[in-house]
Amino acid sequence: MTSIAIIGAGAGLGAAVARKFGAEGYAVGLISRNQARVDALADDLGKEGVQAKGFTADVRDPKSVAAALEQVTETLGPIEVLQYSPLPQKDFMRPVLETTHDDLYVPVEFSIYGPVAAVHQVLPGMRFLGENRGTILFVNGGSAVKPGRNVTGTSVAFAGQAAYAELLHEVLGEEGIQVSQLIIGGAIIEGDDEKDPAVLAGHLWDLHTKRDRFRHQVSAD
Repeated sequence: MTSIAIIGAGAGLGAAVARKFGAEGYAVGLISRNQARVDALADDLGKEGVQAKGFTADVRDPKSVAAALEQVTETLGPIEVLQYSPLPQKDFMRPVLETTHDDLYVPVEFSIYGPVAAVHQVLPGMRFLGENRGTILFVNGGSAVKPGRNVTGTSVAFAGQAAYAELLHEVLGEEGIQVSQLIIGGAIIEGDDEKDPAVLAGHLWDLHTKRDRFRHQVSAD
């Protein structure tokens, strides 16, 4: 059995993706800073028949990211799918003229250094699985493609992550490894079918299995 590792797993999108991929036969590694939270989520998923286990990592600490992904492989099997989808912190959301260079360190660590560390950790295993097996999925906000003057930290950092993902898509596509982005233009709200976590999980499944698109974007309200 191979696994999907979800970095930034929570009760919304992370849980929906775990259910979708788990139903398709993947073991699920749930990675978050809060061990108790991912343990509780893993227990809930286990009751639904999904093999899942929680692991801790801080995306601002590349060594902890690498260690958690190594534990996923050792515990649940080779990582065939990596999803990078941690929620940005509220203090990233500052107007452009109130944002100093000091304010950009954490968003860049969060949205660029973290995924780079994760990708380098999983790539050898994906290559070992063979052609057309590995998938790397980035989940990002609308400021990745359209910067917002009041969300400078995410606008700068998400754009950097989007550029990195596109470069990976070009290069790793030559090896048969899929790299895609899901861009969510607005907040996920109850009653919004397109942004329902289960619907978004379906989009991510399609990006993984159809292997013919780099980006799927859910429009802002």
